[in-house]
Amino acid sequence: MKQVGDVRGKVTIVGAGQAGLALGIGLIRFGFDVTIVSDRTADEIRDGRVTSSQCMFDLAQGFERALGINFWDDECPLIEGLRISAFLPQFPENPANTWSAALGGPARSVDQRLKMPRWMEEFERIGGTLKIESATVDSLEEYAETSDLVVVAAGKGAIAGLFETDTARSPYREPQRSIAMFYVDGLAKPSGRSMVEFSIIPEIGEYLTYPALTAQGPCDIMLFESIPGRAWDVWSPTDSNDELLSRAKGLLAEYLPRELRRAQEIALIDDNAALIGRLTPTVRKPVATLPSGAAVLGMADVVVLNDPITAQGSNNASKCADIYLQKIIRHSGDYNRAFMSDAFGEYWKTAGPATAFTNQFLSSPSPRHARDLQMAAAQYPEIATRFAHCMNDPRDTVDWILDRDGAYRYTSEVANRYMNFPMAS
Repeated sequence: MKQVGDVRGKVTIVGAGQAGLALGIGLIRFGFDVTIVSDRTADEIRDGRVTSSQCMFDLAQGFERALGINFWDDECPLIEGLRISAFLPQFPENPANTWSAALGGPARSVDQRLKMPRWMEEFERIGGTLKIESATVDSLEEYAETSDLVVVAAGKGAIAGLFETDTARSPYREPQRSIAMFYVDGLAKPSGRSMVEFSIIPEIGEYLTYPALTAQGPCDIMLFESIPGRAWDVWSPTDSNDELLSRAKGLLAEYLPRELRRAQEIALIDDNAALIGRLTPTVRKPVATLPSGAAVLGMADVVVLNDPITAQGSNNASKCADIYLQKIIRHSGDYNRAFMSDAFGEYWKTAGPATAFTNQFLSSPSPRHARDLQMAAAQYPEIATRFAHCMNDPRDTVDWILDRDGAYRYTSEVANRYMNFPMAS
């Protein structure tokens, strides 16, 4: 390695988002010389459009706590549980099935327009170098020449094309949802705990709400997940904010009138608080080869891009940063292709189940055993609680939610325990 003095090595990270900044801050704390390349300044991020519907669960927040960058814990609204309700279009007032459960630890959502500028400031404060430029293949060559390791945590155009699609792990070739997201004030709170409220209309789409923190204070996020070509696929990025909110209320009026009653007084928190788009869930191979033959390592959304329906994106990013940090600081020798593949392999142990879990939610129709599990969760609190905890750690989905036989075996075991539970006299 190109060590100078007490510096353990030089790492360049392309991308100043959840993954890149957390990894960069962690590496500096362990004695590395770190440069982060961002195509936007802190002010441009702060004053820009909302970028994500992040809902960070306890495990992912734990990495932020370990780094000491959980600056908003005391003021951010707590998300204490999950409620999933399924509605039939012909009976929109009352759910066909509903259940709720507490999360193992509270989730939080911090607007990235608030979070990333503060992390950029912290990164520079502790000695990191922040470079504002749009990375290109040529600049990646320069970074590879002067760094021990180059990590790509963001990339568009030619950079994204460097990372080959892993077709075996990427079942989709087009977007599975049309997405509309709004940060709003005025959304009435349901009774009880503050939760992720997840409403499903089979064959049409999904609607989620949960509280968040922005620079203006607490608000709520409304997320519409619309199956392309179906009744909810009405969004256009050319629509005005007023038109978008009008469409949102129209969909709620017809399909989720109880949610419309909560949303009567909503208003966007600012002019940039709406986001319309669609993405194709994709897994890419983690090592890209530059024209010179140098290798660079992809991380987070660059190599595992999931639809936001299960809120795993920012959680994956945090977990990826944690795993890569541990791999880098414990490694001796060159950060070669073998090291890169091994680092991603460790990350895939977490990201793989999260991807499969998300893809199951995107299935239309969803597998029969998945629908039966939702019914069982409404009947047995143990199943509901375990399901809710899988949002925090999707690795627990493998032997039941993602496994038909395992799902029915587990449901039977729970049912038998309830049947044999002694009744109070």
